Amino acid sequence: MSTPVLFDSASRVYPGSTTPAVDALHLDIDPGEFLVLVGPSGCGKSTSLRMLAGLEDVTSGSIHVGRRDVTHLPPKDRDIAMVFQSYALYPHLTVGENMGFALKIARVSKSEIRSRVAEAAKVLDLEPLLDRKPAALSGGQRQRVAMGRAIVREPQVFLMDEPLSNLDAKLRVQTRTQIAALQQRLGVTTVYVTHDQVEAMTMGDRVAVLKDGVLQQAASPLELYDRPTNAFVAGFIGSPAMNLGTFRVTDGAAVVGGARVPLSRATIAALTEDEVVLGFRPEAVEVVSQGTEGALAIEVLVAEELGSEAFLYGNLVGGELHAPHLVAKVPPRSVPEKGSLVHLRIQQDRLHLFSASTGEALPS
Repeated sequence: MSTPVLFDSASRVYPGSTTPAVDALHLDIDPGEFLVLVGPSGCGKSTSLRMLAGLEDVTSGSIHVGRRDVTHLPPKDRDIAMVFQSYALYPHLTVGENMGFALKIARVSKSEIRSRVAEAAKVLDLEPLLDRKPAALSGGQRQRVAMGRAIVREPQVFLMDEPLSNLDAKLRVQTRTQIAALQQRLGVTTVYVTHDQVEAMTMGDRVAVLKDGVLQQAASPLELYDRPTNAFVAGFIGSPAMNLGTFRVTDGAAVVGGARVPLSRATIAALTEDEVVLGFRPEAVEVVSQGTEGALAIEVLVAEELGSEAFLYGNLVGGELHAPHLVAKVPPRSVPEKGSLVHLRIQQDRLHLFSASTGEALPS
């Protein structure tokens, strides 16, 4: 039976600091859910995980695992297994001994340990490696051993703190697929921390985005992508990132470069200032001819041709986006040359609008 987890307005203020590292986090995690905590460095995601593990004190609020309030319980009494960024394997023990070590300390019988280790090794494809020492393993194999050590404990909750960051790009993609499939098979509630939003989007049932210790939005990957609650989430989720800029509003339209992008009545009614933050995804544009109504003129700085797709990076002519470059996805077989001028029109139904003062999403 899977176990729910609840952060009930949990905060952590480090000694000597007045600013919370985690600020009144309220997050209800369903039984068996794979929840990913994501955000920039210093946003509080690892601190939140360590609070759940019992490695950091909770300054205020509480944390519940199942029906138990574990806020002040020591880590060993929480029935939680953690996989760290560093594999933390004992170099003098074999793979099998590393995986069964926690059970040995807990005085589980030898036959039970053998049985659980064999089962986990089969799931993780580690059976041929059980007698090897960690030094004889690759990074990916060591990470699987660390996963196996967590699995054999049969905990109520798995915690994973950037477990793939030490792997190369190809192995990271392969291992994240294995972890997601394994979690689905085991059905154990899992909280996973990463700074990599592609990892978050591909692995999580739900993704919780944090900034400066404050939860911004917790939703399915698709909902975060399609309906971000504010400009921060909009700019953080998606690769390449959403184009975002602040533009003047006159006569019911945002003035974007030399073009006017009409705004709906609902947007105009919700505006409290004469500026708006306008956002659109790189794929939410179409190439049009010069003079087309609402067309943005873009000077192409770089064209990335990837075979199956292509991206243009350029500057808005006649205006300035508050971003390094504007990014647009274009047909891969007709990519404009560097230095050329291309005209793009934003698809009206894929426009994102945010308050220039608060960053909160506006009705579109």
